Amino acid sequence: MLYGHNFWRREGGRLAATPLLVALVVIETTDLVFALDSVPAVLAVTRNPFIVYSSNVMAMLGLRSLYFVLSDVLDRLRYLRHGLALVLVFTGTKMLATEWVHISAGVSVLVIAVVLLSTIAMSALVGNRMPQQT
Repeated sequence: MLYGHNFWRREGGRLAATPLLVALVVIETTDLVFALDSVPAVLAVTRNPFIVYSSNVMAMLGLRSLYFVLSDVLDRLRYLRHGLALVLVFTGTKMLATEWVHISAGVSVLVIAVVLLSTIAMSALVGNRMPQQT
């Protein structure tokens, strides 16, 4: 049974958790698992402990919020999904080829920015809305 916005309630003189607290714990645990999942990717880029820790803290803090923003924007920008796929392919290729080819951080940011900005521009020029699926 739900008890409004309360995480805890008094039941028979003792404190009891509500289902809302359980849901919050599950959601935050999921955020933590996804943040820890990115540790190997960060270690492929750098061995600097400050960057590894801070990037994972930022992932825990912003991952869910970014997901909802991205979910909303994907419906509005037709080609953004393709741009994000290209960014993931570029990032994966860079990680796999890091022993043979060095791509600087500046070049990586430039490639990602160009891909994302061009897909946003194409979406704006061609038409924003995704066709309705039947």
